[in-house]
Amino acid sequence: MKNFSSFLRVCVTSLCVLATGAAQADRVKDLATLAAQRPNQLIGYGLVVGLQGTGDDASVPFTTQSMKAMLSQMGVRIDGPLTDFETAATAARVDIKNTAAVLVTADLPGFSKPGQRIDINVSAIGKASSLRGGSLIMTAMRGVDGEIYALAQGALTATGIDVSAAGSKVQIGVPTSARIPGGAIVERIVDTPFESAENVIYNIRENDFSTTTAIVNAINKKFGGDVAQAIDGVSVSVRAPQNLNQRVAFMSMIEALEVTPGEPPARVVINSRTGTVVINRSVRVTAAAVSHGTISVAITATNEVSQPNMLAGGQTTEVQNADIKVAEPNKPMFLFQPGVELRQIVDAVNQVGATPSALIAILEALKSSGSLRAELVII
Repeated sequence: MKNFSSFLRVCVTSLCVLATGAAQADRVKDLATLAAQRPNQLIGYGLVVGLQGTGDDASVPFTTQSMKAMLSQMGVRIDGPLTDFETAATAARVDIKNTAAVLVTADLPGFSKPGQRIDINVSAIGKASSLRGGSLIMTAMRGVDGEIYALAQGALTATGIDVSAAGSKVQIGVPTSARIPGGAIVERIVDTPFESAENVIYNIRENDFSTTTAIVNAINKKFGGDVAQAIDGVSVSVRAPQNLNQRVAFMSMIEALEVTPGEPPARVVINSRTGTVVINRSVRVTAAAVSHGTISVAITATNEVSQPNMLAGGQTTEVQNADIKVAEPNKPMFLFQPGVELRQIVDAVNQVGATPSALIAILEALKSSGSLRAELVII
């Protein structure tokens, strides 16, 4: 607990030092993205082969069907003439323990051109227990319009490990999910309005009217006139040259402009699973009094034997005596004055020896009472 309090105090002191310094300017490319440069999601269905007996089994029908269809396209007959020792059922059976049916997903970056490579994610959808050591067979990657935009193939990189022996099982990571860096080749261009539109649109990553205004002012100050106009708190319209070479050079100059963004809204982010609490420097607390303490109950059981007198004719019995103690630690109440800043908040919480879980409870209570002037985000 002492180490946590010391670590938290150091982090808060660093944040306060940064807050008191001059506001740092950021480049436009770090605050906004070009609307025409948006990525597109792709998806495909394929087969992974070469597994060491960790693939699907015969109870997964679509894997067997896919394997038969693929071999049929390559001129291999699965359902051929029966021999004297075969039946129709045994002849049509395919052992697929080294094969797994998978879904392949990827993000196609904006302005991608045919021949470029993109990363792909591969996930098992059947009963495969691991994809380690497998290779993805050529898979068509389709967009939302059903058209093929990329072809994926290659050896998988799976970081998960699943080991079992003598009734014990150890699993690290997720062995049924893998990646192939550069595993797909782009085959089709996605049309964008960048070449034909008179104006280009920049979208701010965080919805903020102050940041949008600062970007518009910086562009107009650099190039003069009404080159940039704000559409709303997210989008900025910029009048760009029609010549593509000049337009690209113009965009590069805009991306390099430095802008001082607006202050982010007051926000407290809590991860209840890990006990992590992040408080930004805009958080304020109105006047409030907080007391935090826990009641501990200790029960001590003592086993004794009740022995009757020799002539009483009774029986020897076991008796359990319990000693119950209730302890309530003396936790002082601390006061928050109006407009208290981040450092005072954490210092006050540390004074009562609050654990991370207790800090979360205090912040939630402050929010419920209306004293915490911040958005409380629980993830």
